[in-house]
Amino acid sequence: MLPMKIYVLDTNVLLYDPNALYSFGKNYVVIPSVVLDELDNFKKQNDELGRNARYISRELDKLRQVGSLHNGVMLKNGGKLKILMHNVDSPVFNIFNDNKNDNAILSVAKQFTDENHETILVSKDILVRVKSDILKIKSEDYIQDKIDITQDSFYKGYTEVHVEDEIIDQFYKESFLQTDLDIFTHSPENHFFVLKGSNKKSAVARKVNKKLISLKYYRNNVFGITHKNVEQMMALELLLDPNVPIVTLTGKAGTGKTLLSLAAGLDQSLNDTKYSRVLAARSIIPLGRDIGYLPGEKDEKLRYWMQPIYDNLEFLFDCKSSSELDKKLAGYEDIVQVEALTYIRGRSIANQYFIIDEAQNLTPHEVKTIATRIGEGSKLVLLGDPEQIDSPYLDMYSNGLIYLIEKLKHESISGHITFRKSERSTVAQLCASLL
Repeated sequence: MLPMKIYVLDTNVLLYDPNALYSFGKNYVVIPSVVLDELDNFKKQNDELGRNARYISRELDKLRQVGSLHNGVMLKNGGKLKILMHNVDSPVFNIFNDNKNDNAILSVAKQFTDENHETILVSKDILVRVKSDILKIKSEDYIQDKIDITQDSFYKGYTEVHVEDEIIDQFYKESFLQTDLDIFTHSPENHFFVLKGSNKKSAVARKVNKKLISLKYYRNNVFGITHKNVEQMMALELLLDPNVPIVTLTGKAGTGKTLLSLAAGLDQSLNDTKYSRVLAARSIIPLGRDIGYLPGEKDEKLRYWMQPIYDNLEFLFDCKSSSELDKKLAGYEDIVQVEALTYIRGRSIANQYFIIDEAQNLTPHEVKTIATRIGEGSKLVLLGDPEQIDSPYLDMYSNGLIYLIEKLKHESISGHITFRKSERSTVAQLCASLL
């Protein structure tokens, strides 16, 4: 007798999470045979997709030792796995003439649906889910790592609070504030409060050890950079605090995320020597993605992808050209390093200030891979704009950056600030808001 539900898995689900087989409880999990062909195309890649393809291949081989995959084998969570051929005579192939592999997966789900079994096609491909709707097949995204909140509920890292002027005066006098108000006591550690009184009287406080204190690590000049708004001030407090090893900054283009992070890293590595190196990377090269098609050697290839970081370094080192920056960086060769995420796996990054830009394009698993590389004395800074995601299988609620922020927001080792105001230029602010 069949269990309550049948889940038909698309290839992208297994590439996204190779343990997805065990995410559907005591139900049937069906893998169309064409998925195996697609996994085979990925398994030779030296990236995260290739590793996931090889992992699931080994897992299926282990299950094959248990019994016939065609007839179905029991999974360790009580479910059952089947691998089935698609029906080449299915009318699905006559309805959609574009992607034969997608049609094969749809035909397997359609077969179960026509037999009146409660069938759900699980895919991270939006158009596959749209096609399944046309065929009257239930479908859903793989939501194992999705954050179950609305965009308005995303953690911002700070709260504006209107208080009596006497409270602000007391805070400035004693540099701390002890209060039993729920808005303060229920907030996470390293949460900021912008206290606002009358006549433009205000103060910025940070929650540490269950009380509100004044900013301790923030400085007005950090490697030549001065904050331009209160959000940047709070971000610098976190970036300069060695007791907060994980800092996340989100915001639209031009808000200063990368510039502030680099400035804080350079200041603490070159001036204070808190860290032995500033290591910067961008996820525009997804974890392990091949960069071989670009011309030149490794460093030349990286320059194309990492140019936004180099642009900020030119500004911080007051260089007029990339060649001038290269000469200046040559003197700091062991201290300032721009690297590809390809080479992070297997490393232990100790006593380093590690910046990852465009982190919204990472999966939760990739973020975990990176975070577990962080050794003693290091700081991990992740930057990104959750509204600008380039990956076809990630969205605002399933990307690794938001996942990390929401999972760690109550931990004292982490801090977060959401930037709202662009400081690049009036044009940049307007275009970021309206376009």
